Formats: sequence, structure tokens, C-alpha cells
Amino acid sequence: MNEHYLPLAYLNAWEYCPRRFYLEYELGEMQDNAHLVMGRHLHRNIDEETIRQEGDTRIYQQQWVWSDRLMVSGKIDAVEETHGQLVPLEYKKGRMGQHLSDHFQLCAAALCIEERTGRTIDHGEIFYHANRRREHVPFTEELRQATEGAIANAQAAVTQSIPAPIDHRKKCQACSLQEICLPMETKSLQASVHR
Repeated sequence: MNEHYLPLAYLNAWEYCPRRFYLEYELGEMQDNAHLVMGRHLHRNIDEETIRQEGDTRIYQQQWVWSDRLMVSGKIDAVEETHGQLVPLEYKKGRMGQHLSDHFQLCAAALCIEERTGRTIDHGEIFYHANRRREHVPFTEELRQATEGAIANAQAAVTQSIPAPIDHRKKCQACSLQEICLPMETKSLQASVHR
């Protein structure tokens, strides 16, 4: 396995905010906040690689997946197999709500599994802990192309300078790297330079 493969979790960070992705992946900046601590706490029961049977469904937990074609790798929280159909599953602490970053991470894992197994996966699921519901995520051609595009963009970003802060106050407020990124301060400085 090539150490230069993009970790799947960073694909989620890329879609959330390219600047956050760069700070974490390229510069190694990490900072905990309540969201991250809660996420780790919720994952504590699924962080072990196991295989178990529940009725007709075999559950492969914490499986390492990778794609040589896309140069990505990482762990998928679980893969459920029922009557030969594989369904990748991710666990997230937040609420269900069309989070494209989660969809990209899940779809990238599915692309890895397809490459490794030669089987087609038509959908995956994301379990959102906050409302205890599963979101059904169809792997449409559009999502597959957008995921591959996001992978290529994230991989290209590491060869460039740090991206500018995004214009999304809510995302910035929830971000663990806010005090490292300094989005408002950076924007003020950039504005004063361009006057």
C-alpha cells in the first residue's frame, strides 16, 4: 500500500472545507473540540475489526479498503452483506441532512470495495447518531463522478498554497481548527491588502 494514498477521512474534510483539509492533511494541524470528542466516544464500540452474523446479514466491521486507481485508502466502519449484496455503512455523530462530505467518504469507500471485489455496489448507508436513523445513499453516476472529482481536487490541493477561508460562518463556528485557521482575521487581512 502506497503511503501517498489519500485517507478516506480526509476526503470528508476536503468537502467540508478545503482550508481545513490543507491544515490537517498537509500541515498536520489537529485540535479537539466537543464534536470530535463525541464522535470518538460514539465510535468506541465499533473500532474493532470483527466479523459477525445477524440473521441473514454478515457484518464486516472496521474493514481496510483502498483503490490503486484513485490512490485512496482507509477504514470503513462496516460492510453488511446480505444475500450477496454489499452495503458499506458509516457511523456519524450528527443529524441526518444531506451532508455531501459524508456521501463522498461513503462513495469513495464503495469505489474501493468495488475495485477490490469486482462487485457492483448500488448504495450505502450512513447511521446518524443524533436522530438514530440511517440515510440511504444511492451511488448514482453523478455521485460517483463528483466523488472522483473531489478526490482529484484534494490530491492536487496539496501541491498548491493554502486555500483561502470559506464563506460559511456556521461551518467555521463548528470547526475544531477555528483558532488555528483564524478565518475572520485572515479575511480581514486579505481585504486590507487588496485596498
